[in-house]
Order: sequence, then C-alpha cells, then structure tokens
Amino acid sequence: MRVLTVPSGCPVLAAISLCVKPSKYAISKTSLCVGGRPFSPDARMKKLLTEAVAIGNATARAIAFAPRRESFPLIFPDRQWRDFTASYDFMNNGEMTLDSRTLWYYIAIGVSPSMGTPPVGQGSVYPMLFRDSKGNYLEGDKTYSVTLPGPVPARNFWALTVYDSQTRSLLETDQRSAGLDSNSGPKAGPNGSYTVWFGPRAPTGKESNWIQTMPGTKYFILLRLFGPLEPWFNKTWKPGDLEQVVD
Repeated sequence: MRVLTVPSGCPVLAAISLCVKPSKYAISKTSLCVGGRPFSPDARMKKLLTEAVAIGNATARAIAFAPRRESFPLIFPDRQWRDFTASYDFMNNGEMTLDSRTLWYYIAIGVSPSMGTPPVGQGSVYPMLFRDSKGNYLEGDKTYSVTLPGPVPARNFWALTVYDSQTRSLLETDQRSAGLDSNSGPKAGPNGSYTVWFGPRAPTGKESNWIQTMPGTKYFILLRLFGPLEPWFNKTWKPGDLEQVVD
C-alpha cells in the first residue's frame, strides 16, 4: 500500500489522502493526479475527464436503476421490490463484484455487516422500489399507494423514504420530511397493515399516511426494516407493489 499525497488543485482527490494499491496509483497518474504536482490538465485531458464523468455516471445509473446482476434481484417474482444480496465487502469467492459495489455506492454512502447481511432481529434491511406495478419508473406528478401487510416484521420500527433519482439524496418537498415511519403516527388498518400514499397532494383524509412528491421529479423508494424479523427472511411477508391511483 502507498500513501498518496493529494496534489494541489486536484478535484478528484481534493482535501483527502488515500491509501492506494500500486495499480490504482498508476491509474491516478494517468489523470495527472500525482503527489507534489499541481493539477493542470491540458485541453485534451479536460475533454477526456469531462467525457469520463458523463460515461461513468450513465453507467452507474444503468447498473443501479436497471440492474441485471444477481446481487440486486427482485425479491419476489410478482413484485417490483429489489434487495441488495451481495456481502457488505462486495466479495464473492475471491472476486470483487464491481457492479455490486458501483450500485451500492451510487445509491448509498456507507455499508456495514449489519446493513448487508444482518441476523434476524438485528441490523436493518433496505428493499427498494424504482418502478410501479406496471414496470414504469416513478413520477412525482402521479399518485401511488402501497400497502404493508400487518404485522410489519420489524422489531424496532419501519420507515418509507423517497429519494431524488438524479441526486440520490432525500427528495426536497414542502413536507420537509421525505418520508414517514412507524413512530410518526401513521394510521394502521384493522389487521395492523399500513397503506401509504405518494403524490404531490394528500388524498382527502389520508394526510397522516401521505408522502409528498414533486411534479417533474423522478424518485425511488426505500423501505427500511430496523430489526427485521423471520417473516422477512423466509419471505412469508410481502409488501404490496406500488399502484398508481387514478384520480
């Protein structure tokens, strides 16, 4: 391992020092990020780096939002929910699964064993929805609903959160919460189920179970189960698909 000194003005490695293997250090040198030297790419290199950012972003988006890897499969054959099944270190029999790592870090920031492969009743799981029941990507000007059958298999609590598909950050809305959870007072059905609505306006009488979205913005949904219980792991509990509500 080699400690890489951050070159002055390098936007790629700005303000950080990295421990990198020789192979990665060699790659960094090809982009002029070399310790002790100013970062001053010529016109050709600027063009290449600009193109690389666009291509890299498009590749990561395709891997994340239209995945084909077995590490991000549909959880149920009749649902659109996906779950990350790779190990937290992205290793598979000695192979670094690069698509899995790209997918995770394009959507998320950090990872730990309790997030990747938690034991029953501990840690958390993060099933995700990118599409509605018809297979269409989610649009902020439409209204949808999803039902979580009761009881929801979470020892601690559960949460539904919406993220902007462009930034992968919390969706900015007038509601200023980007989601709700079982501690925020949603109304349950008689069997302990919860139906939650997503859309630019709350359906009448459903305000406590509504998550605001923004017209003109695409988004995706994370369901967090904190302390997931056995029905999640053996798949005897299935969240409903996201259904578009026709006004």
